[in-house]
Amino acid sequence: MQNLEILNMENFYLYMVIALAILAIADLVVGVSNDAVNFLNSAIGSKAISFQSIMIIASVGIACGAIFSSGMMEVARKGIFVPSQFHFDEIMIIFMAVMITDILLLDFFNTLGMPTSTTVSIVFELLGAAVSVAIMQILLKNESILNLGTYINTAKATEIMLGIVGSVIIAFSIGAFVQFVSRAILSFHFNEKAKWMGALFGGVALTAITYFIFVKGIKGTSYADIPYAWLGDTTIKSFLEEQLILIIVASLVVWSLIAYFLIVILKKNIYRLIIGVGTFALALAFAGNDLVNFIGVPIAAWQSYEAWIAADGVAATEFGMEVLAQKVPTPTTLLFASGIIMILTLWFSKKARRVTETEINLAREGEGQERFEPNFLSRGIVRLAMAVSGESKNLVSNKTRTWLDKQFTKPELVLTKSQQKDLPAFDMVRAAVNLMVAGILISIATSYKLPLSTTYVSFMVAMGTSLADRAWGAESAVYRVAGVLNVIGGWFFTAIIAFVSAGFMAWIIHVGGGAAIAVLLFIAVFILFRNYVSHKKQSKVDKAEDRLQRAESSSIQGVIHESAKNISNVMKRGNKIYSNAIKGLAAQDLALLKKNKNQIIKLSNEVDELRENIFYFIKNLDESSVKASDFYINVLSYLQDITQSLEYITKATHKHVNNNHKKLKFTQFKELKEVDGAVSDLYSKANNLFDQEEFSQLAEIVHNKSAIFDLVSEKIQKQVERTRKDESSPKNTTLYFSLLLETKDLLGATMNLLEEYDYAHDAKVKPATISEQI
Repeated sequence: MQNLEILNMENFYLYMVIALAILAIADLVVGVSNDAVNFLNSAIGSKAISFQSIMIIASVGIACGAIFSSGMMEVARKGIFVPSQFHFDEIMIIFMAVMITDILLLDFFNTLGMPTSTTVSIVFELLGAAVSVAIMQILLKNESILNLGTYINTAKATEIMLGIVGSVIIAFSIGAFVQFVSRAILSFHFNEKAKWMGALFGGVALTAITYFIFVKGIKGTSYADIPYAWLGDTTIKSFLEEQLILIIVASLVVWSLIAYFLIVILKKNIYRLIIGVGTFALALAFAGNDLVNFIGVPIAAWQSYEAWIAADGVAATEFGMEVLAQKVPTPTTLLFASGIIMILTLWFSKKARRVTETEINLAREGEGQERFEPNFLSRGIVRLAMAVSGESKNLVSNKTRTWLDKQFTKPELVLTKSQQKDLPAFDMVRAAVNLMVAGILISIATSYKLPLSTTYVSFMVAMGTSLADRAWGAESAVYRVAGVLNVIGGWFFTAIIAFVSAGFMAWIIHVGGGAAIAVLLFIAVFILFRNYVSHKKQSKVDKAEDRLQRAESSSIQGVIHESAKNISNVMKRGNKIYSNAIKGLAAQDLALLKKNKNQIIKLSNEVDELRENIFYFIKNLDESSVKASDFYINVLSYLQDITQSLEYITKATHKHVNNNHKKLKFTQFKELKEVDGAVSDLYSKANNLFDQEEFSQLAEIVHNKSAIFDLVSEKIQKQVERTRKDESSPKNTTLYFSLLLETKDLLGATMNLLEEYDYAHDAKVKPATISEQI
């Protein structure tokens, strides 16, 4: 009977190990989707290399890093908790709780498109789960809670927290300083500078990156501890430490000469080489060192299971885990397989690209669509920075300020519409500095065994260089600072939520056993699937044509034909929004009204974006195209009036139902449906005419506009009579009048828009001719 019980327990824990292996694969996918931002951004943002070449370079770096990885995860084995204080059953609870939490947490950040640290997440998940299990042990043994320190390595957790704060400040500051110096020397016209300057910059950058490859990519591997005859029977690790100065000086000389040869003799762009080698280096370091964040816990669980099985009959509740205190290398086969999964994820994960877009968007040059909204903290920081900048100008002579302004002046480019879309987010000098500084900082931290997240360093270096490069102008600074604060806040949120969630998961598994594990795994799969479907749906929405596009033409007829799709779009979406407001009000459908409210906010934001681009539209016009600017400005004004009326109607109907006010009377609904039918008919006709660019038929709609205005006025008059005689609800009366009056404003703005097109359209000019001009 006892043997049967032991066999059942062996099977139970074997299933746990298999489940952890599957979770490890999923964790690799979500982990790479988030960490890819570290080594792809500089190359993608600068467009120095083709996207396919970037992916190939990063894939080779990941493959090399995975194969030469040490495969040891001391954090998972003994870095956070003391293994000898736990038994096998408790260790398995900790590991299962950690893996489930890690996958859900990283996928959550990927879905939001926010970069976070896989190192911090795994560390605080281990800490949270271990604390939870330790507290349960303490309560079971009636010990003092002060004994928690014997179970947990609190010094390590404190060290990592200080490392987070330190890396954020140091990386940002040094990134900003190095970029400022580099730009002051090279300027934005770096290709026109003396050849020796480019060669020297290339030598310094490539030396830093090479050192980074040695220290971070090779020094931390198991191969670095093996003596080699060609090094005089010393290890690579010892050689790197003893000959540090010699390696740096030799690398600087050799790389500078190679750079000079490439620039002068072969006429090659040295910055492309720096970016390519830097991308390879960061990818190699990521796979070689961060790989264990994803597979370290499952491998530790597997090795724990093997040790328990070898104990032959010892109960899981009695088998101590001193074995985890030993160093056990990971089989190369597992590392190679993990590397393959990481490479496939890199190529096919759309979430990885979304996380990458977040950092590039915050670091890009010039203006554009901002993802983050400003807050009181970002406004305060920008005001403080502007005040400090104003005062610091007095410390620099006018001559120096003039010289610096010249060095930081960006070249003005006259580009076509297609060329503007192909512009890089930043130039190759900034991309090279990003990779060089990130490499140096991570190398130094590794040398001194300091806890440091590659995500934090890479992101903050990029933000520091963008600030120093004057990429955050007065028009965008408040948005960019808000974005940085959001990301940093997300990092601390990662630590807190990882700790709490893993601890809670461990408690549930401890109480519920196998059934709890099955339920949690099912919930995890469900959430991952739901997030996948949600992200796929959102991607389709982002790609949909149903979005307003800004005009690029310089003639009035060109603007008419180019903006026709926008008007058709507004007519179609406005019709649906108005009808849904009436339907939702009639059915008291709060969900429909809430969705409708989100739709009008989206449409209103798109119109606002078009208005914000008026400056660039007018700047691109020639002197003979003033009428085109007047027409376009009037059209945008009418579009804004339309969206404001729709927004008021949508919010009023949502508020009425959300506050549980009385339904409108049947007669009122009947009249509203009649008005809705007339509005729907108008908008459908307009939609078709603009869709087919049949502008000559707009006159017919405008000519018959009095009919629909008379209909709305008639309904208003009827409500006045009802109010005087038998209306008893002030809320209903107010809502009904508000809807009809706002509908009248909506129709007025719509007719003004149609009249503008009818008046400006010239039937003699064909769309094909305009397309050729564009």
